Amino acid sequence: MTGDAVSRRGRAIGIDLGSRRIGIAISDSAGTVAVPRSTLVRSGDTARDRRDLVALVLEEEAVVVVVGLPLSLDGSHGPAATAAVTEAEELRGLLTQHGIDVELFDERLTTVTAHQALAAGGKRERKRRNIVDQTAAAVMLSAWLDSSRRAS
Repeated sequence: MTGDAVSRRGRAIGIDLGSRRIGIAISDSAGTVAVPRSTLVRSGDTARDRRDLVALVLEEEAVVVVVGLPLSLDGSHGPAATAAVTEAEELRGLLTQHGIDVELFDERLTTVTAHQALAAGGKRERKRRNIVDQTAAAVMLSAWLDSSRRAS
């Protein structure tokens, strides 16, 4: 968390951006646990999708939004990472006026981890598809919360 977000303690929203779906996770107000919240199916209208995300962030009274940054395994920025940076900047422009921070966080392997966790939990492939994005968002947000605690 940024120093400001730490002092304001509150909910964090994790966002896993996909080309068809956006996985959303939320933390508790103490910032200790991240849980899957929902999946937003992209409408084809990016402005509408952003408005829906902003409405959700405001509804949940989040103090920070953590956008997953899908770096390549070697740490470089490919097309998906470039798109995530652009999306985070757009969200920052909409959320800053509400006092909400937007941060990027490395999400490498979160989708793989989410698939493995859901499979280990007995979820069938078809059911996994419906919740893997929000589970990946929770994995990423949990890692961000852990790194924030270590930094403070």
